Amino acid sequence: MSATKPVVLLAEELSPATIEALGPDFEIRQIDGSDRSALLPAIADVDAILIRSATQVDAEAIAAAKNLKVIARAGVGLDNVDIKAATRAGVMVVNAPTSNIVSAAELTIGHILSLARHIPAASTALKGGEWKRSKYSGTELLEKKLGIIGLGRIGALITERAKAFGMEVLAYDPYVTSARAAQLGVQLLSLDELLAQSDFITIHMPKTPETVGMIGADAFAKMKETAYIINVARGGLIDEDALHTALVEGQIAGAGIDVYVKEPATDVDFLKLDNVIGTPHLGASTAEAQEKAGVSVAKSVRLALAGELVPDAVNVAGGIIAPDVRPGIPLIEKLGRIFTALTHDSVTQIDVEVAGEIASLDVKALELAALKGVFKDVVSEQVSYVNAPVLAEQRGINTRLITTSESADYRNVLTIRGALSDGAQISVAGTLTGPKQIQKIVAVNGYDLEIPMSDHLLVITYADRPGVIGTLGRLLGENGVNIAGMQVARHSEGGQALALLTVDSSVPQSVLDAIRTEIGAAMTREVDLED
Repeated sequence: MSATKPVVLLAEELSPATIEALGPDFEIRQIDGSDRSALLPAIADVDAILIRSATQVDAEAIAAAKNLKVIARAGVGLDNVDIKAATRAGVMVVNAPTSNIVSAAELTIGHILSLARHIPAASTALKGGEWKRSKYSGTELLEKKLGIIGLGRIGALITERAKAFGMEVLAYDPYVTSARAAQLGVQLLSLDELLAQSDFITIHMPKTPETVGMIGADAFAKMKETAYIINVARGGLIDEDALHTALVEGQIAGAGIDVYVKEPATDVDFLKLDNVIGTPHLGASTAEAQEKAGVSVAKSVRLALAGELVPDAVNVAGGIIAPDVRPGIPLIEKLGRIFTALTHDSVTQIDVEVAGEIASLDVKALELAALKGVFKDVVSEQVSYVNAPVLAEQRGINTRLITTSESADYRNVLTIRGALSDGAQISVAGTLTGPKQIQKIVAVNGYDLEIPMSDHLLVITYADRPGVIGTLGRLLGENGVNIAGMQVARHSEGGQALALLTVDSSVPQSVLDAIRTEIGAAMTREVDLED
């Protein structure tokens, strides 16, 4: 009988609780996944593989695994999994995105306390036979200002703990509403205001092209000379050269760093300074976090192999979803990312509207996919189908799923509408057409159009007049950006017009600025959907 059970391969050491969470319905095998010669033959006939960080599940390993349905990473990062190869092979990838949030928050507090009271340096001195009470005189946290850059789940946990010390919490997060900030007892500020006022600053942003190096020389120049900065989120958010200069020149008092641009980080200049506390990427390194991660992915494996919805699936929705609904999942996730790119203020309301034939089916998965897309590019944690609604709730965003069987122009239309804090309305709609179910955008902010989805989109609004299209073509052409497709829509002659372009590559910021200047564009947005 055991031969008929699905086979689950444990490629690294996992806790007894993980095996218990899998239950008795699987044949469990164990190997050392870091041994490549053992991994490739062992993975050949398994249904699922559970890993941590030492096992490389790359395209070669996926190709060797003919029966593989699930790759489960007992942790947050997925650098050792080839997600694109897994997706091409129809293999689901899951991780444990919330397993380390408490550990990361507590490590942040640990860095804050260590910086305030010079605990590591004082301990080292005492162990070396030196008694230097006056040298290591510190500062209390009571009534000090803690600035949190990125007020997601970890930021909220840090807020709770900082308030227990009597700290005043400031925050910068353009995607958090004032209502949510008030609920947490946090004062929302601009980034410059936060930098100037905070005694301690901790950063918890996603690592994107926009956030890499966001704390650099300009930011350090705005900080207090007595301020400390902490990063346990992502290496590269802080410009390491600028940090070294700021520490050496006394622009700030010190730093607590757990993550680095290149790891292992054994030869980093600023780690040699006395006013720096460095830890070797310990954010998730607690027994509790490791246990939570293992149990979480074990539950996901059970769901996946049973054909049910998998909340923490990274690359596919999974679950029992009607065949007519399933093709809409990747479409509406992309619409969510476009929606986010079009926003200019915090979102207060999101409506997901499903119109047409599929409205009579269970379309809850489409709402989850829409929210997953909305938050994909704005939060530091992994966004999944289960935590996307929680992320909306944390930010004070109301959400609704609206269904209607009426669809005048298409069999089915998926729309995301949103209200912003300043009263503005944002909307984007799409559909699937033809036997090949081609993804198309059919409306943006009330302008009707029809253009195939692309990895690179350019959305521009401007006053309708002759010559604008020629100017756009010239500016893009001069800068080597090829236009793949373009549609222009307007409500009236001479009024506001919207141009939606699909292009073959990203558009440099300098070109966007030139477009805005030369045609007097009211809005110029690039949307990059390439993963």
